[in-house]
Amino acid sequence: MSATIQDTSDLRRRQAQFTEELHGDDIGSKSGFSAFISKNKSAQKEAVAKYLRHWDGKTDKEAEEKRLQDYNEGTHSYYNVVTDFYEYGWGTSFHFSRFYKGENFYASVARHEHYLAYKAGIQEGDLVLDVGCGVGGPASEIARFTGCNVVGLNNNDYQVAKANWNAKKFHLQDQLEFVKGDFMKMDFDDNTFDKVYAIEATCHAPKLEGVYGEIYRVLKPGGTFAVYEWVMSDKYDESNPEHRKIAYEIEVGDGIPKMFPAQVAREALKNVGFEVKVAKDLADNQDEVPWYYPLTGEWKFVQTFGDLATFFRTSYLGRKFTTFMVYLMELLGIAPQGSTKVTLALEEAAVGLVAGGRAKLFTPMMLFVARKPDDNKHV
Repeated sequence: MSATIQDTSDLRRRQAQFTEELHGDDIGSKSGFSAFISKNKSAQKEAVAKYLRHWDGKTDKEAEEKRLQDYNEGTHSYYNVVTDFYEYGWGTSFHFSRFYKGENFYASVARHEHYLAYKAGIQEGDLVLDVGCGVGGPASEIARFTGCNVVGLNNNDYQVAKANWNAKKFHLQDQLEFVKGDFMKMDFDDNTFDKVYAIEATCHAPKLEGVYGEIYRVLKPGGTFAVYEWVMSDKYDESNPEHRKIAYEIEVGDGIPKMFPAQVAREALKNVGFEVKVAKDLADNQDEVPWYYPLTGEWKFVQTFGDLATFFRTSYLGRKFTTFMVYLMELLGIAPQGSTKVTLALEEAAVGLVAGGRAKLFTPMMLFVARKPDDNKHV
C-alpha cells in the first residue's frame, strides 16, 4: 500500500471514529435541534476548534494557503458542526434558489433541483453522481423526478449516514446510495456515470481543476456535467477591500477555503477537457423576489403563509433569536461548548451573502452545463 493510500485510509478511519464519538450511533432519527443538543460536548468543542482554526480574519496568501491545504479536514469539521443548523433552517436541501411570485419556499427549492436535472439531460435508468450530496435532499428529489439512480458522494461521515437513513425513510434505497469520499480523489472507475451534477458543493475544492478533472474522469464519454457553482461575479475585484471583506465573510461562515471568480470556473472546466455548453448566472436577473430573501428579514418577500416559520428561522431576527438561545443553552450546559461561535460564523456568512447578492458580486447559482466529448480526448 502506497503512503498516499495509507494516509487517506488513516484519515477516513480517524474521521469516522470522531463522527461516532461526536454524534453517537443513532444518527438518522435525530435532526435539527434534537440532534444539536445530543452531541458529545467534548467532541463538539474539538470539532468547532478544527473548523475555526484557520479563520482568524486574515486574507493574505499564507492564510489562504493554510485553508486550501486543509480543505478535507476543514470541510469535514465544518459540516460536523453546521449540519444540524442547516436542517433546522432549510430542511434536507441545503441550497438557494430563485423565487417566483406566489411560489412557496419548498416548491422553489424543488424546482431549482428539477431544472438542473433537466439541463443535465438526466433520464430514467441513468446512473448519476451527486458530488457533495449533503444529507440527500436533492438526490431524493431528482431520483423521484426522473427515475434515475443516484450515487451521492460526501466527505462528511455524519451527512452520509443521515442521507442513507433518509433514503430508507422515503423508500428510495433502491435508487439511492450515499458513500464517503474525497471529490479531489474519487474512488470510482473511469467512465462510470451517465451524468454528474453538483449543487453549491464544489466551491469547497482547493482547486477547481482538481474536482472538475475527477468529474471528467468518472463521467462516460458523451456524458453531461451540470453544476450550480458558488463564485464571485465578474464585477468582483479582489484588490478592493470591501469586495474582499464580503468574500471572506462567505468563506468563513460556509467553510470555503477560497472563493473563486466565475472566470476561473469557466477556464477550469475547459482546462480539464469539457465542452462548456451553458455558462449563465441565474441570479443575474430582475426577479421581484431575490434569491437571498430568506436571509434578509424583509417580510414583504414572504410568499405564502406556510413560509412564515421557515422565513423566521432563516431571517436576521430569527438568526439573532437562535444565537441568543444557543448562547443561553451553552451557558446552562445544555448545548455543547463552542456552539455560539458556530452561530456567529453562520451569521457572518449571511451578512456577506446578502451584501454580495445585493451588489451582484456573488452568485450561488452560476449554472454551467458541460459535456465530455465522445472521443474521450483529454484537452
